[in-house]
Amino acid sequence: MIDKNAVNEYLLQLQDSICEQLADADGGARFQQDEWAREEGGGGRTRVLVDGAVIEKGGVNFSHVHGQELPASATAARPELAGRSFEAMGVSLVIHPENPYVPTSHANVRFFVAEKPDEEPVWWFGGGYDLTPYYGFDEDCRHWHQTAKAALKPFGEAVYPRFKAWCDDYFYLKHRDEARGIGGLFFDDFNELGFDGSFALMRAVGDSYCRAYLPLLQKRRGTRWGDRERSFQLYRRGRYVEFNLVYDRGTLFGLQTGGRTESILMSLPPLVRWKYNWQPQPGSPEQRLYDYYLKPRDWLPSIATVTGQ
Repeated sequence: MIDKNAVNEYLLQLQDSICEQLADADGGARFQQDEWAREEGGGGRTRVLVDGAVIEKGGVNFSHVHGQELPASATAARPELAGRSFEAMGVSLVIHPENPYVPTSHANVRFFVAEKPDEEPVWWFGGGYDLTPYYGFDEDCRHWHQTAKAALKPFGEAVYPRFKAWCDDYFYLKHRDEARGIGGLFFDDFNELGFDGSFALMRAVGDSYCRAYLPLLQKRRGTRWGDRERSFQLYRRGRYVEFNLVYDRGTLFGLQTGGRTESILMSLPPLVRWKYNWQPQPGSPEQRLYDYYLKPRDWLPSIATVTGQ
C-alpha cells in the first residue's frame, strides 16, 4: 500500500534540513523562499541562496504537482502509462560555489505515481546525487563515493555499484563525449523493494547528501584562487548548462508539465562562459581534470588493489 502523504511529509522535512545545514555551513547568507502554484494542479516552494560566503548560488526546490496526463518525457520509455493521471513530488537542488576549488553538487529524490480507474497504481522512486569538480582531489572523490556506498549498504552490496554505474552513464554529455563530473548515485523507475523498502532507500539517499557534500565544501573553501581558476570554472559551468537543457529528465519533465520556469531553471549557474574550441594547456591541472577525473573509475578500490597484493 503506497503512502503518498508520508512521502510528501518526508520531502518537506528534507528540504528544511538541507537548507538549514547548507546555510549554516555557508555562514554568510540565508535561503529566500518563493511559494508557487501550478494552474494545472499542485505547486511547490523554491528556496534560493545567493552571494553567500561560499555559495555563489544555491537552490533547493520542493514540488508536488499532479495532472490528468503524463508528459512525453515520462511515457517515452513506458507507453503503457499513456492516458493515466499522475502525481509527482520531489526535492531537487544544485549548489554552485564561488571558489573554483569547491565542487558544484547536485541532488534530487522524487516519487511518481500514475493512476487509472479500476487499475492498480503504477509508482516508482528516483533520484541520486553527483559531484562536478573543477579541480580534482582524490580524497574528495573517495569521501563522496564512500558516503554514497555506506548509505546504500543496508539495501545490499550490489546496489551501490549498480547505481554508481547508472550515474556514470546518465551524467554523460554525448555531444562532448565527456562526463559531467565524477558521478555518484543515480536511480529511476525504482520499486523493486516494495513501497516501504523503496521509500527507505530514497530516504537513505536524501539523508546522506549533506554528509557527502558539506565536508568537501568546508575543506576547500579557504583555498586561494585567481583569475585563471575562475575563468576555467566559468567555462566548465557551460557543460552544466548544456547537460541540464539537453538531457536532464527533471528539466524536461518540469517544462513539459507546465511547471514554474524560474524554479525549474534555478539549477543554472549565475555566471558562465563559452570559449570557441578552447583546449587546456598540456600538463596543467585543467588538463588533469579531463584526463583523470572525468573518466569513470572505481574510486573505492579494494585494499588488495591499493597495496598491490
